This record gives sequence, C-alpha cells and structure tokens, in this order.
Amino acid sequence: MPGMMPFGLKIAIINRAFHKRLDEKASAMGLTSVQLRVLGSISRLEETGQSEIHQNDLERIEHVTHPAMTKLLQRLESKGFIRCVPSEIDRRYKKITCTEQSSGIHRMILAQDEEVLSELCKNFTQEQKQTLLQMADMLLKNIEAE
Repeated sequence: MPGMMPFGLKIAIINRAFHKRLDEKASAMGLTSVQLRVLGSISRLEETGQSEIHQNDLERIEHVTHPAMTKLLQRLESKGFIRCVPSEIDRRYKKITCTEQSSGIHRMILAQDEEVLSELCKNFTQEQKQTLLQMADMLLKNIEAE
C-alpha cells in the first residue's frame, strides 16, 4: 500500500507519527512538541553565544507567524520556561532567555529527536538512515532556495 500513496501523503503520515511521539515526550514536561521545539531553539541560540534572542529570530527559524509565536512565548513564560525582558540594545524588542529550568534543554530535545528517528527507522541499515537524512537536507535546501 505505501508504494501506491502520493508522496505528499507519505510525508504527512510520517510527520504526524513523528509529532505524536514527540508530543508524548513533551507532555511529560507539560509542553506540546511545538513549545518544546521553540524552547530548544532558544536554548541552542543561547549556547552558541547569541547576545540577544528576539521573537522575530524565532519566527524566522521556526517558520511561524508573529501572532502564533506571541502566544507560544506567552505560554512558555507563564509556565516558567523563559523570561522576556526589554532589550538592552533596542527597547522596541524583548530579549528572550531560558530560565534555569530550561537552560540547555536543546541537548535533551536532540536526544529525544534521535530516539524517535531510531524508532521510525528500526529496520533501516545505518547507511539507509544516513541517506534519508541527506535527502531530507537536500529537500530543505531546495525549500530555502525558493
């Protein structure tokens, strides 16, 4: 049956399965997988030494609209995972930082992501798994080039 499915449907099914597994892991922390992914982006940017992280940075990285990101950040702040304070560089923006509770969380997220990928690729050889990741990177480069 999978061989007969249109490619878009295959991607949609894979995406839903991946999200479902990540949602299960995120819910243990009281988060959705989307909230956890945004939190991971903040944590990763902090660790790379970015001086200030603003909402528009996260919107660009996550491909999310301004209103959607505003709600996500409000929820993360109300749950105590992030702090939003006026920017020291430009007062029109809020600087977003992880709290002690979420600092470095991107490493845990990477481990969870790898765990879910391994579950979905359980019958793959290491070479097949590597090829899949390379092809996904190629698709993403094509999307970014548009």
